[in-house]
Amino acid sequence: MDTIVEEYMVRNDVPGMSIAISKDDRLVCAKGYGLADRETATPVTIGSRFRIASISKPVTAVAVFRLIEHGALRLTDRVFGPGSFLGERYGTPPPQNHANEITIEHLLAHITGGWTNDENDPMFLNREMDHAQLIAWTLDNQPLRNPPGSAYAYSNFGYCLLGRVIEQVTGMQYDDAARQEVLEPCGIRGMTIARNTREERQIDEVVYYGQDGDDPYEPNVSRMDSHGGWLASATDLVRFAVHVNGVDGVPDILSPDSIRVMTRGSEVNPSYALGWAVNEAGAWWHGGSLPGTATLLMRKSNGLCWAVLTNTRRPGLGAELDGLIQRIVEATEWPSHDLF
Repeated sequence: MDTIVEEYMVRNDVPGMSIAISKDDRLVCAKGYGLADRETATPVTIGSRFRIASISKPVTAVAVFRLIEHGALRLTDRVFGPGSFLGERYGTPPPQNHANEITIEHLLAHITGGWTNDENDPMFLNREMDHAQLIAWTLDNQPLRNPPGSAYAYSNFGYCLLGRVIEQVTGMQYDDAARQEVLEPCGIRGMTIARNTREERQIDEVVYYGQDGDDPYEPNVSRMDSHGGWLASATDLVRFAVHVNGVDGVPDILSPDSIRVMTRGSEVNPSYALGWAVNEAGAWWHGGSLPGTATLLMRKSNGLCWAVLTNTRRPGLGAELDGLIQRIVEATEWPSHDLF
C-alpha cells in the first residue's frame, strides 16, 4: 500500500494525502502520507483535516433526509414563491423564470434547470457577497435555462439554496444544524466549515498547493458551506459513510426507506441520485474538487467504504483517486480489528 501511494504522489506532485478505509463497518486502515505543510515539513497524520469540497453535498443531503424523517419538510416542497420555504425574501423572479417551480428534490438531484457548474457558476462569482446578496443577484441575473425537472445540470448553487432551506426549517445556522442532525449522531466532532485564507487555517488543517495556475486561497470557501465548505479528516468521512451505507453493523442514522430514496438515480440522470453519484453495481460516492483540493468518498456494495483527501489538484487527479484505492483493496487482505 505504501509503495502504491507514494509512487502515485510522486507521479502527480501531491504534497500530502490521507486515506481511511472501512470493511463491514470496521475501520481497517487510516494513514497519512507526505506533507501537510512543505515549508515546515509538517507530516500528514490521520488527524489532519482537509477541505473536502463537494463531498459536502452528501452531508447536506443526509441533513435534508433527517428533516424529512422528522416531518419538517418533504421532497415535493417548493423552495421559492408564496407558501414556500424561502418565499420572496430574495426577490420575486419573473414567472417565465420557472424558479417558483423548484422543489427540494430538484435541488438534491441537480435538476433545477440551470445554475450549472461552469464559468458562470454563481458560487464562484461576486466573492464579496454574502448568501442573501448572492441569491438575490442570481435570481435577477441568471434565469433558468430549462423548466425544473427536465434537465440535469450539476449545481453548486442549488446546494447553497438547500443550506438556506435547512436554516429556515431549523432556525439554526447551516453548520450547527448539520452538526446536530448528522455529525453528532455519527460521533463526529472534528468537522467545521473551512475559512478562506492560509492565515485562517484551523487546527490540524493542511496547507493547499495549486497547480497549473490554481490559487487555493482565492475562492470564497466559507460561503460554499452546504455545497463545498466542510473541513474533515479522512477517518471522519468514513465514519459518516458507515452511518448511511445500509450495511448491518454500525446503526445507520437514516431509515432503510430514506437510504433507498436518497440513492436512487433520477429519471433525468440515473447516474446521480439525491446527493450521491450512483451506479448499477450498488455503489454510491461523491468526489470533490477545488483549487488545491481533490477528494473522494466511496461506498461499495461489498462492504467497503473509503475516503481519500489530497492538498493539491491537477486535471484528472480526482478521477484517478478511485483507481488508486481499487489497486490497494484488490491487493490487500483486511484485518479483523476495528480502528474506530
